[in-house]
Amino acid sequence: MTTASGAGKSDTGQLAVLADWASRLQLADVPSRVQDFAASHILSQLAAIRSGLGQREGRRLVRALGGPWQRDVAQSARVLSAAGAWLNLDDTAYAGHLGPSTVGVSLAYAHHLGLSGPDLLRAVILANECAARVTAAATLGPFRGQTALHTHVVGAVAARLACERASAEVWTDALALALSAPPWTLMRGFVTTDARLLHVPVGVRMGLDACDAAQGGLHGAADVLEHEDGFLRQFADVPLLEAVPRGLGRRWHTETLSFKLHPGGPGIDAAIDCAVDLHDRMTEWSVDDVEDILVAGSLYTMYAARKAEPYLDGPHTPIGALVLTTPYPVATALLTGHLSIRDFNRPAVDEADRWALADKVRLVHDREMTRTLMRGDAPFGEALRQAGEASQAWLHQFGGQDLVDLTGPVGPPVDDFTQAVKPTPARVSVRLKDGRFFSEQRSIPRGAIGPALRTEHQKLIAEKFLEAGGPDAVVTAWPSLLDMGPKQLARLVESALAD
Repeated sequence: MTTASGAGKSDTGQLAVLADWASRLQLADVPSRVQDFAASHILSQLAAIRSGLGQREGRRLVRALGGPWQRDVAQSARVLSAAGAWLNLDDTAYAGHLGPSTVGVSLAYAHHLGLSGPDLLRAVILANECAARVTAAATLGPFRGQTALHTHVVGAVAARLACERASAEVWTDALALALSAPPWTLMRGFVTTDARLLHVPVGVRMGLDACDAAQGGLHGAADVLEHEDGFLRQFADVPLLEAVPRGLGRRWHTETLSFKLHPGGPGIDAAIDCAVDLHDRMTEWSVDDVEDILVAGSLYTMYAARKAEPYLDGPHTPIGALVLTTPYPVATALLTGHLSIRDFNRPAVDEADRWALADKVRLVHDREMTRTLMRGDAPFGEALRQAGEASQAWLHQFGGQDLVDLTGPVGPPVDDFTQAVKPTPARVSVRLKDGRFFSEQRSIPRGAIGPALRTEHQKLIAEKFLEAGGPDAVVTAWPSLLDMGPKQLARLVESALAD
């Protein structure tokens, strides 16, 4: 980072580079495979928003802030973003949980401005690319995943300005103003209370206010990312400034998206998939028949479990902690053969069998799984490659010298993300008292980026949307997004979220 100092507005910096590119990008510049992924991202996030609005907390949010389509478009954007982040059903990329802001704000402004399907698609892609790059620059820092609210500061700015076709100057000032006061997450409120519903809207509000300010003539410092008193100094242990401009127009972060097919925190998706597969294999058993359940996972899974552990209280566990832990989701998937939002609410969460089985789940660290995790592209691998030798200090802080040695050399950054993978491995083994033994292992979860997702994302996301109670007609019409005019798009997104 630069150590230069100076007062007032700066016209140079990586935000200005990003802004210039974003203001000029046309949908025709984006490869069709990336457009297809972005279309799935929008439908997936509509499923997450629909699910969030349908929960008790979502209904309370609507009573407090209003519904998804309001005359006040900024308030609509905040409601859509908040609902889409609930229960960890929002999708992940390298780097960040992008959709709550990149899709939520794009939907609000496209609906308000009467935009077409291609306009919406362009806005989401631009917002994804901008938010992911700034998030990647700070991913080796104190905040990742849903706690990285700066993702939504940038996502909100980019989504709105893409919809409004703003100039490069407005882009630069809005991004610089917004990143001058990014939110700082406190885990106490995030994990245990309804405050979690307000975390994303806080970031979105900052981004949208910055857009208003920039359009009104206020200026920010374009070097706020790299300046010694700037964003990365506070939000990154190992700043990766070069991640912001790297491969603009060639390295599409949108095609690193992993789609969340069921609720759950970081690192437990593969374990849930294994439990679902075991449910289909195991016959004629009861909870009392189970001796123990061993879940082997990476250090990432252990990390999430440690964050949730202080807040666990059986059926009274706050939902923000319950989706981060491993025993209850794995036990539920093993018992029922699936996991959905209904499993985190009453009456399901009060069922004694689930908790009796969860008590038999033990979580253990598998070193090879950690090595596999760290050497994938997301959530950490590409950041480690970009950091080079500087990554060792962060690895040591995260997992000690053993993690440094275990990860080993990771090679140079990749030129593009056409072959991106997100391995978060797990193995679930069930031992019954009669001696029977069942085990399943998976490296890349269903819905996580890899070869399988690149060929079946449209099918998987259609199933996710229908699972959320979305209308069949929306799924049928969705492949024609690129051909939709403003009126058809408005009707479709309204239908997607209708009660």
